[in-house]
Amino acid sequence: MKHRLLGAALAGCALAAVGAGPVHADSDQLWIDVPSESVLPVHGPSGTAERSLTVRVSHDNTENEVGPGRLTVDASEVASFARVSWPSNCVPESAVKAVCDYPGMPAGTDLVTAAELGLTALPDADLASSGYVRYTASAGELTSFPAETRVSLADGPDLGLSQAEYQRDLRPGTNTRVSATVGNTGSRTVQRTLLWVNASYGLRFKERYSNCEYRQHTTGESALCLLDEAVAPGERYGLTSDLRVERRALYERFDHSVLPYSDQALEEARGEYTWTPGTGPELDLRPAAAPAVAGDDDIDLSDNYRIVILDARNTADLKLTGSRVRGAAGDTVTASVTVQNRGPAWVASLGAGSPVAVVRFQAPEGTTIVGLPDDCTSLPPSEEGEPVTTYSCWTPIYLRDGASHRVEVQLRIDEVVRGARTTVEILDDEAELPVSKFDPNLRNNRAQIVVN
Repeated sequence: MKHRLLGAALAGCALAAVGAGPVHADSDQLWIDVPSESVLPVHGPSGTAERSLTVRVSHDNTENEVGPGRLTVDASEVASFARVSWPSNCVPESAVKAVCDYPGMPAGTDLVTAAELGLTALPDADLASSGYVRYTASAGELTSFPAETRVSLADGPDLGLSQAEYQRDLRPGTNTRVSATVGNTGSRTVQRTLLWVNASYGLRFKERYSNCEYRQHTTGESALCLLDEAVAPGERYGLTSDLRVERRALYERFDHSVLPYSDQALEEARGEYTWTPGTGPELDLRPAAAPAVAGDDDIDLSDNYRIVILDARNTADLKLTGSRVRGAAGDTVTASVTVQNRGPAWVASLGAGSPVAVVRFQAPEGTTIVGLPDDCTSLPPSEEGEPVTTYSCWTPIYLRDGASHRVEVQLRIDEVVRGARTTVEILDDEAELPVSKFDPNLRNNRAQIVVN
């Protein structure tokens, strides 16, 4: 279920614009960022729900200042089955076309909201109807490429989770909670809800609810919960997850998703894994006043899956260890480099997928590197740069407290050079996971490989 929901979320949030080529100081290009698709619920027993379309305009070269601009919106293709609500900054030319003024972008700014459109299905609209809302934008001499959103209709429930706030500077050994709102903005009632939650290795569920089942894995723990409260169209419920911030916590992640319950959905979510039932109290949905963000299939999965980042105030000491090897000319020997996480925190890049550490080295004098693991690469010598080949090896994207990652290097001894050595070091240039941000002792991030 996780992959299904995540894939749907990425598809629903795909931008209608595509990336541009290299940006020059005297060039710029406008782009329109909109959802590629929007699904409208038809009229149900509780009426109908309005969908919002957020239209943003961006540009490539943030060194430039872009003045105020105009967005044109053409919704004529959806007029037969949907009504458009125009915001105050839009001047309708007709019921289906409008021109919207949007603010400028000062230097250093690359994105601005141009319009928040509302879409509502018309009564008795044909369920098979679909069409496109089309957009163009201009600002001074700059113009955008056209963009579009495909709009279709569906009859069914539409569960959604609000986005909980990210949390920073949490103290290991304390408690926290993630609070979200579950809402139904569809046209049918959800009789039961299947909730999936996942807490990374530095977090722990404080309760093990009796209507949930649990599974531990290498990067944390997951739970599947069956919630019995019916959620009618327009209703919203609060959902709170109480967590313990473990002493190993550092860069943590909490994922959760909701789907209308079915036996098939539960089996797909379980997969081939073994789940253990909880024995605590029952987890319930509670009526909520806060607005929600938005057996039948859920008609729009784009807001069913949410990720919450929880960072703790902690450190992890990486230590690099080299090795000493011996051999005669012509021999091939195995040298090793080990990255150890001495804690107290584990380190994980569960979002960006960056390695915990990148190790760089060269061949010791008189030797040639003839074998490396798959997670290593080489940068050959260049006329203007380094005169010898430099090698880089990556650790996995997570390293638990106390764990080590060993890299074995095959060296061919071409010539015996007494005391030949090379320095191996952990780099500190990873943009997504800089070592100096979490490692309190960078002095032990260098080691040596010594030959003979």
